[in-house]
Amino acid sequence: MDMLLDDAAIAERILSHIDNQTTDLGDGCWREPVANYRSEARLDLELERVFRRMPVAYCPSAALAERGSYLAREAAGVPLVAVRGADGVVRAFRNACRHRGMQVACGSGRAASFVCPYHAWAYGLDGGLLNIPHEYGFPGLDKSTHGLVPVAAEERGGIVFVTQEPDGPGAGALDGIPDLIGPGLQMVSSSETIIEANWKVFAEGFLEGYHIYPTHRETFFPAQFDNLNLVEHFGRHSRVTYPYRNIQKLRAVDPALRRVAGTLTHVHHLFPNAIVATFPRRIVMNVLEPIGIAATRSITYVVAEPAILTDDRPGLEQDTDFVDRGAAEDRAMVESIQRGMASGANEVFEFGLFEAAIVHLHRNLHALIEDAA
Repeated sequence: MDMLLDDAAIAERILSHIDNQTTDLGDGCWREPVANYRSEARLDLELERVFRRMPVAYCPSAALAERGSYLAREAAGVPLVAVRGADGVVRAFRNACRHRGMQVACGSGRAASFVCPYHAWAYGLDGGLLNIPHEYGFPGLDKSTHGLVPVAAEERGGIVFVTQEPDGPGAGALDGIPDLIGPGLQMVSSSETIIEANWKVFAEGFLEGYHIYPTHRETFFPAQFDNLNLVEHFGRHSRVTYPYRNIQKLRAVDPALRRVAGTLTHVHHLFPNAIVATFPRRIVMNVLEPIGIAATRSITYVVAEPAILTDDRPGLEQDTDFVDRGAAEDRAMVESIQRGMASGANEVFEFGLFEAAIVHLHRNLHALIEDAA
């Protein structure tokens, strides 16, 4: 498993890139067929062989902070609910009553049990079937075999991961996940937006800084650099580092004592479909859920330190507005790419040496889909 650079090494490499007007380069280019963004069959394979068979990021642990906290949503088209049990352990289940299939939870909240709204079958936080109203009407039914159907859930680095199919190629997939969301952080907000683009086109927009000046000329570029990034891989995942111009202040600091907080944004790509980005006052987690070949549900979770929520709310709101303006520019680009596919101009998309994290994404997707064939 590849190790991520520490603060001193990050600062040294970035300052060297500034001095030499360079950036990290990948080990090769990639040509991705445009048909793979427009094919229903291809999307079905991605969902079946990757999304449902690998551990995928579901939500921050902070979204399930208290015992009884739950969060229900679709993952890879499958209704799930994750809940923190009375014992403090996070579990996940297929969100369907074992009587007639009604979803037993909606949205998020806190509960002592899940009660189906249709006929009031009740389930404990461990998924066990607790009660059947008028139980005599179901002679011979074994309640011990009619609990909510579990899916594997695991917390790593402050994030809840779920694995829907236990026989997938996910062994070791979470090894090396760093502490991304600390235990002291609290949820600020969550939201959902529909992006009119294939999930891969949307993901690609997070994973390279080659577009900073043309796309973000008045937002990110004045604070950052165009086409200056560090790109690291850990397993199937990647970390792309976007330095701020104020990182130059670290030149005056002993190299061994340099700390990069507040001088850059780390964008972690958690394969296949989650992004965790660090900002000075908050951490943002985006989960990109495909809902069609040209539509993605972007689920955004924002967490921050409690002190910032109480003492620096104006600063947090200013940061939010700044990042949201940049995100709107990215959305316009990726939706334009999706529309441009209909032109027929490109049979492949060309990803170059500046786009190593995107190449890493496609290499891993192809390997998993082809290996499962």
